[in-house]
Amino acid sequence: MAEKILIIDDEPDMLKLLSMILREKTPYEVFTTNNPIEAVELVKRGEFDLIITDLKMPGLDGLQLLEEAKKKDEDIPVIIITAYGTIDAATEAIKLGAFDFITKPFKKEQILFTIEKAIKWLKVQKENRILKEKLKSQS
Repeated sequence: MAEKILIIDDEPDMLKLLSMILREKTPYEVFTTNNPIEAVELVKRGEFDLIITDLKMPGLDGLQLLEEAKKKDEDIPVIIITAYGTIDAATEAIKLGAFDFITKPFKKEQILFTIEKAIKWLKVQKENRILKEKLKSQS
């Protein structure tokens, strides 16, 4: 079963670009929305393996979305992308549990590399959880 990626960005062109890159270059299922409020509901209902979100959006920013995602699943990797990349914003995002922070414009290879790294990290987290549960049940 292919991993599911949710992309949230209030710019339709960025959503189309990211969606196109992922559909052409990866085996993942891609879901998109330009509405961060809707994204919170999708995160609460859906079983996503990775979230990619813009930082600055009307109504709800990427950091608030990150916090909502972590409430649902503390292991879910969240990649924040932004045209407003500052050290303070990146630091805050990482403190809140973001997997990575990428500034726009980015290279296609950069986003693909970061996505692959996040998916591999998630698989390791899941394997660790399974092994810990097995160890607990044996003791």
